[in-house]
Amino acid sequence: MTTTPAAPPVPGTVAWFEIATDDPGAAETFYGGLFDWSFAADEASQAGGLDYRLVTAPGGGGAPSGGIFGTGGRLPGHAVFSILVADVAATCVAAAELGGTVLSQHLDVGPGVPTFAYLRDPAGNQFSVFSPPAR
Repeated sequence: MTTTPAAPPVPGTVAWFEIATDDPGAAETFYGGLFDWSFAADEASQAGGLDYRLVTAPGGGGAPSGGIFGTGGRLPGHAVFSILVADVAATCVAAAELGGTVLSQHLDVGPGVPTFAYLRDPAGNQFSVFSPPAR
């Protein structure tokens, strides 16, 4: 099998994933052992009090492609895919107009942190959307 480097994500594509768990260390052990992923603390999130660890896969060019979120037992464990969008707020409005549900919006999260929202499609499936932080 021949592989080529991944192109940068464009709006409308799945560009991130997140695994939420109350035991991030165990998730690192499992996924690191299974897929040879490496992990690093996300300093911007940790500065805000969140246990968020960036996931980097071998052959991914060194750029993270997902994260592990330590819930502290406040949320159920889940895995969710995230779609890059140009405007999180506008995407939330459009999703609601199409029968989806906006679960939460995080539009003013601080410097260096992407804006994001969690949504549910009309069938009840959860996903998220995000826009990179302003440069």
